[in-house]
Amino acid sequence: MLKTLNLSKNILRLMENSKSNQNIISKIPIGVIGVGHLGRYHVKHYSTLKNASLVGIYDQDRKRAAQISKQYGTLSFSSINDLLAACEAVSIVTPTPSHGKVAEICIRAGKHVFIEKPITKSVQEADSLLNLADKKGVLIQVGHIERLNPALLTLERYALNPKFIEVQRLAPYTSRGTDVPVVLDLMIHDIDILMALVKSPVKHIHASGVSIMTNSVDIANARLRFENGTVASITSSRIAKDKVRKIKIFQKNMYVTIDFLLGLTEVYRVMDTHKEESRALFSAPLEANGKLRQIQYEKPPVKKTDALKMELENFLDSIAGTATPIVDGKAGRDALDLALKIHDLILEDLH
Repeated sequence: MLKTLNLSKNILRLMENSKSNQNIISKIPIGVIGVGHLGRYHVKHYSTLKNASLVGIYDQDRKRAAQISKQYGTLSFSSINDLLAACEAVSIVTPTPSHGKVAEICIRAGKHVFIEKPITKSVQEADSLLNLADKKGVLIQVGHIERLNPALLTLERYALNPKFIEVQRLAPYTSRGTDVPVVLDLMIHDIDILMALVKSPVKHIHASGVSIMTNSVDIANARLRFENGTVASITSSRIAKDKVRKIKIFQKNMYVTIDFLLGLTEVYRVMDTHKEESRALFSAPLEANGKLRQIQYEKPPVKKTDALKMELENFLDSIAGTATPIVDGKAGRDALDLALKIHDLILEDLH
């Protein structure tokens, strides 16, 4: 059965109608917990989104909190509980080891939470949050931002049934993010994308990796076989010379390559000549099974968007009941589960 990326109608609506939606949705009181490098961008967007009322922020670094609150004209609260008393929802942008504890406090207070990836440091913590959120009747959304990469969104128009997927995500070394292994820092982005593309349980995992700059795993490779027969190879490194973020998708009669950094999607399709489409930029005749066929090259237009802004708009819309989370707590939990299984296999191999 043919599949599409199925990122949901929410995304298309966000891209095409976000301005009109903002005009009809009441402002939602919202705060940000953790205003470091990424948290600052949450504050920036909430301060401008028409359906958000940024009531304030909290960060253990009081000096940093004062600086950000002054920059964006909002309040800096002295405790998480004080902030929660003024909010209906929060973004949690703290270091990964604290996600579970901070999110539990917020959910117990009856607040909707947007948690930057990974959802927690363990599957047990994630399951606990999901159960608690269900009891409290609140939403969990997880910040797997690459699901909204503009180059990836172009695949909505194609019928996908991948047989083999190859992914590379390489980055130069920085100290930021080294509190977790590379599988949870970088590879988890691609794990989430793979699960959205393939939509089949993983049957077999082979993984290897090595520690070079830190006491954790810095380079990792995983080869996955899904129950539907799809095979995927993922490589992640945080000590590369240059940034590389690419995915290649192979299936019958089609090959897709995406460069996330360049925002470039290229599609090669084998088609019968009578099906030639005017948008094809390149074609070449092939003799196969007595039929004249052609390879068509397409470079679908990539609409430039702000993926984080779209995520936060979707979070607000979901709270208002006009959408559902693009990456909900269950999807975040499942991505974490697979990432941890890969990491555990690497550790077994190292020892």
